[in-house]
Amino acid sequence: MESKIALTLRTKKLGVLIRDTRLAEGKSLKECGEAIGASSSTISSFEKGKKSPSLPELEMLSHFLNVPISRFWKDEITSDDFVPPEDIHIEHELILRDRHIGEILKEARDNSNLTYKEIKEELGITPARMRKYERGESLIQIPILELLCSLYKINISDFFDPASQVGQWIISQNSIEDFLKLPFDLQAFASKPINRPYLELAQRLSALSTQELRAIAEGLLEITI
Repeated sequence: MESKIALTLRTKKLGVLIRDTRLAEGKSLKECGEAIGASSSTISSFEKGKKSPSLPELEMLSHFLNVPISRFWKDEITSDDFVPPEDIHIEHELILRDRHIGEILKEARDNSNLTYKEIKEELGITPARMRKYERGESLIQIPILELLCSLYKINISDFFDPASQVGQWIISQNSIEDFLKLPFDLQAFASKPINRPYLELAQRLSALSTQELRAIAEGLLEITI
């Protein structure tokens, strides 16, 4: 019963966020539907909380509306500078993403040592439905995916695909958000071209192992002593 209530509340909240974002960006239901390969009535159902999008659909919607996907979990600053590319094959991309998500779900279930029967007892998802999710044959609505994440003790971000075009866009949006969270003096420092060598040095150092960093530190000590 608690799972059902949680699903209903999350679906309603997600719908409000989708509608708010769409209106803020001045897009119609039809435009949003075309962007994710769905009908305007489907987008309307999302907004009314009657059903929820899958993660790939939400990624596509986020990409089309030019807002960070985190907007649909919390209210964050959005970027109006990025112009999304228009050469994405929507249907193909959604199929690949559903398969990728299914693979991650299967691995997470294996790692958690949970059986299909136990998942049904916890969340009410039948074994047949779970198998379809894991094979990428059925899209997973966001509230259901979040419940599975909670059950498997993993994060929703584990499902993002940095190799895809939309995934790279999401990463760039997250990077912008992270940059804006830095103190102003660090933002100013990082923004000056003259300081780029320091940033590149820090990037190279961050890739070194603890042993390699220790060797560099010891070498510097020998020079200064």
